[in-house]
Amino acid sequence: MASTARGVTRVLLLADAPVLRRGLVSMINETAGMQSVGTPGELRRALTLAESARPDAVVVELGQGRAATLNACRDLRRRFPRVAIVALATSEDPGVVNEALAAGIRGYLMINTSPTLLGWAILAARAGRTVVDPQIRRVEPTDVPAAKPFTPEVPLTRREQDVLDELLQGQSNRTIGRNLFISEDTVKSHVKAILRKLGARDRAHAVSLVLSSRSPGCTCGAHSLQSAVPDVPADI
Repeated sequence: MASTARGVTRVLLLADAPVLRRGLVSMINETAGMQSVGTPGELRRALTLAESARPDAVVVELGQGRAATLNACRDLRRRFPRVAIVALATSEDPGVVNEALAAGIRGYLMINTSPTLLGWAILAARAGRTVVDPQIRRVEPTDVPAAKPFTPEVPLTRREQDVLDELLQGQSNRTIGRNLFISEDTVKSHVKAILRKLGARDRAHAVSLVLSSRSPGCTCGAHSLQSAVPDVPADI
């Protein structure tokens, strides 16, 4: 299902509460390169709307009525195997996470997620990766081989690791400086050193390398590094 506009990711939003639907529409439409193409209020309308709206991704609320929602996700995967499904959930239970992944969901985020993490998870899911919210600390995906830890040839210093942890949370240079009590110029110097040591082209590439190392095709918060995520500001 290709996007009708070049470079635009078309997103179908499936949530029960009207307030949540409106919030998700705003989050998606305010994310560069993404467009909301429908908000079916009922599960039975999701497949019909997916047929006509031709989304690239579907964001579903996974709260009450989880079994019915997962069944709808399975139907979506069977009929539209190229559509990426990202869930906004209320449960941090690893069993629920694994059940969702088994149903074909490729992004499992807590319902209080940030717009940047949601946007990043949608793009990662479209690329075939599995993303689990970093708030969920203990997830044990089944049938996933162990990954080789990502270790740069030149080790990061303690301060560089601190800056990298901030980058993984999508923080800007200004915010990193404020959080670590260092100047913005010092942050820029650390970021340049991190990119050099990781062999990364830019900040987004660095984040991708680190997240990819946690498990083949998986970027969940349970693996080798502690935080996660997303759409990284490009303000070196």
